Amino acid sequence: MLGLLRVRIKSGVNLAVRDVVTSDPYVVVKMGKQKLKTRVIKKDINPKWNEDLTLSVADPNIPIKLTVYDHDTFSMDDKMGDAEFDIKPFMEALRIKLNGLPSGTVITRVRPCRSNCLSEETCIIWKDGKVIQDMILRLRNVESGEVELQLQWIALPGARGY
Repeated sequence: MLGLLRVRIKSGVNLAVRDVVTSDPYVVVKMGKQKLKTRVIKKDINPKWNEDLTLSVADPNIPIKLTVYDHDTFSMDDKMGDAEFDIKPFMEALRIKLNGLPSGTVITRVRPCRSNCLSEETCIIWKDGKVIQDMILRLRNVESGEVELQLQWIALPGARGY
């Protein structure tokens, strides 16, 4: 294992309506065989989760998949879109010696393109002694919706290289 990746699911923006006039959304994050989920936010298409999900990273080439669902009590939960993102640029930034740089220094930028779900450019920054990446993902396979999240690395004693 290389270390732990903290994925803070901040919020959803303009999520799809799956019940009569609203939805009860939650997010499932998958990386390889790992699967974690946020709590359900009732009746809100602009939910604020601010919830930390921690994944153990063994292979930085495995993308992270995020799926938003609408919780239903008496039937199967409805899918409200999905997105995928690559952690390779983030992992590469971790390898750079950054001590001594001022907090807020931009290490690198990742632009939206066909092969990612970014809705806008994201910056990987050095902040308070940590590498952090804020991003907004545009959900696919749905009429609308974005999810805001933040990545932060948790180094483990004895972990290799990061």
